Amino acid sequence: MINSMTKRYPIPKEILIVTETLQKAGHEAYLVGGCVRDLIRGAQPKDWDITTNATPDIIQSLFTETFYENEYGTVGVVNETDDQTLRVVEVTPYRLEGTYSDKRRPDEVHFSEHLEDDLKRRDFTVNAIAYDPSKGHLIDLYNGQKDIKDMRLVTVGDPSERFTEDALRMVRAIRLSAELGFTIAPKTQEAIMKHAELLSHVSKERIRDEFSRLIMSAQPMAGIQIAHDAGLLKHIMPELEEGINVTQNGDHIYPVWEHSLRTLQHAADKGFPLHIRLAALLHDVAKPTTRRDDTSKGHATFYGHEVVGARTAKHVLECLKYPRDTIENVRKLVRYHMFFSDIEQITLSAVRRIVHNVGPELVRDLMNLRTCDRIGMGRPKERPYRLRKYEAMVEEAMRAPVSVGMLKTNGNRIMTLTKEAAGPRLGWILHALLEDVLDDPDKNTELYLDARTHELTGLTDNELRILGEQGKEKREEEEEKELKQIRKKYGVS
Repeated sequence: MINSMTKRYPIPKEILIVTETLQKAGHEAYLVGGCVRDLIRGAQPKDWDITTNATPDIIQSLFTETFYENEYGTVGVVNETDDQTLRVVEVTPYRLEGTYSDKRRPDEVHFSEHLEDDLKRRDFTVNAIAYDPSKGHLIDLYNGQKDIKDMRLVTVGDPSERFTEDALRMVRAIRLSAELGFTIAPKTQEAIMKHAELLSHVSKERIRDEFSRLIMSAQPMAGIQIAHDAGLLKHIMPELEEGINVTQNGDHIYPVWEHSLRTLQHAADKGFPLHIRLAALLHDVAKPTTRRDDTSKGHATFYGHEVVGARTAKHVLECLKYPRDTIENVRKLVRYHMFFSDIEQITLSAVRRIVHNVGPELVRDLMNLRTCDRIGMGRPKERPYRLRKYEAMVEEAMRAPVSVGMLKTNGNRIMTLTKEAAGPRLGWILHALLEDVLDDPDKNTELYLDARTHELTGLTDNELRILGEQGKEKREEEEEKELKQIRKKYGVS
């Protein structure tokens, strides 16, 4: 008989359907792992895992929509939530695992009838608690509740055994520490330092997934520092460690290493997505290799570090098997993070070139990276007037052009349709067409513009000039209205 205690937690209906269906068919069914840990912590679980003494074929026979495509017995059960979206609940039989000869996965898996067998194979005590929602029973064989209360990570059993079974558990320990704000127990940390080299046996894809979750945690700066202290980071992203003790000058008060981590942390504090956080971590990755002591100026220089850094960031992320679009987004952000932003000298055309180089879809991310960079330097303000003014200029550069360029026609098309020669008349026609479209955007079609063009070519030069200049004046009025609204939005003049 397993010792248990009674506790009631709110469980979604679609999860209860799964556990109750298994139990009504005469099988055991428990919630297990991270979802139970989060319930005890008072947090909302993101994923729900169920363990049972039913075998995969029995699990599949009990539910209408399932899928089973793995060697560990995990069956995906598809259920509908209250808001009529679909949720996949993973149901895994109790299992015993053989030896881990490759330090990555068990050589063999056997299904078991006993919950104890399933709990003892788990990584950390906080993840080795089972919960029966129908009875409200918590099954805690390894004092996981105490470790949750003490906010510490302890392995189930001997830490060396757990990490030699699956070396990725070492990275998971650091990721959980960063996500949950838990400390790592001394013996567990010692075992990580002892077995760090085993991480070389783990696939880059599995490392990438855990590393991404660390980067997306609430405290990635602390997590990266722990990974370095434990000797793991050199097996994940060794290029970062080259920035340790590399001093900077000018506005920088931190060495490259600490500045990069602080930049990343601010990106996390702002809730920015993965590609911005990776760019924040890697934006100065090439400073150690580009650093030169300039005796004439009395300080170091890092000329071209953004160019070299873009190539380095691309290589780093390729090694970790990140998707191509993520790699390209990070590469662009690192390459252009040093964009010139002196509003006394920058021109709108120069801003347009930045928008073109980084892409309209990334330009706001570039601005966000710049604010993280500022805070990482120890600056007190994210967005001083200078950056707000630059952001306003970016929006001006990106707005839908109120100009002849927005028309579904052009000078070449008009000359082909009407045999009109190049000259002032062509410009007047375009501006007259623009006036029509400004009054009614639905007229911006080839059909309407072609018909209207034939009408306009019948006018005298003077009549056409008057219409064209009216269109130009209206365009300028509309532009000025838009620009005033943009500048007001950013609080700049």
